[in-house]
Amino acid sequence: MERYIAVPFSEEELKELHAGDYIYLTGTIYSARDAAHKRMYDAICVEQEKHPEVEYSGAKLYEDQILPLDITGNTIYYLGPTPAKPGQVIGSAGPTTSSRMDKYTPLLLSKGLKGMIGKGKRSQAVIDAIVKEKAVYMAAVGGAGALLSKCIKESEVIAYDDLGTEAIRKMRVENLPVIVVIDSEGHNLYETAVADYLKENN
Repeated sequence: MERYIAVPFSEEELKELHAGDYIYLTGTIYSARDAAHKRMYDAICVEQEKHPEVEYSGAKLYEDQILPLDITGNTIYYLGPTPAKPGQVIGSAGPTTSSRMDKYTPLLLSKGLKGMIGKGKRSQAVIDAIVKEKAVYMAAVGGAGALLSKCIKESEVIAYDDLGTEAIRKMRVENLPVIVVIDSEGHNLYETAVADYLKENN
């Protein structure tokens, strides 16, 4: 199924997304790769260790300035763009291998993150967290960074500027094409696609 969806996601939209859906995202998303994930993960862990009695949501973590953005309901694109050329909003914007974020993802999902965009498989721990938190994992086409960058209409570094290309960016996208790989029920396109192929060719 092909759908046009606004981000951040609504709960109803998340429930209606299924592995294998082609969707076009319009709205606000954020970029972050492994260095930024580690920094956010460490910040949350330190705060929870200091105040184990406090229930921290993404919004509270943001309001208390522990995190540089409110991750509640938002989507992170695993992206480290190349430098923008004159007249460009952003450089090549292809996805990073998602497994590099697997260590940090379950914690961020537990704090309210709802969408992730990258490429490649996820660990079982991440899949379990996606189901528990009713989130979704999407894939962008690797090797198509120049084309994907045209869907990014605004880009602003909002945190961790010292990380260079791995800094966190707030981005406004229009019709960014992605494929739902793991939906909120845990259906996994990487598994079903292989099974369907074997079934058709046996």
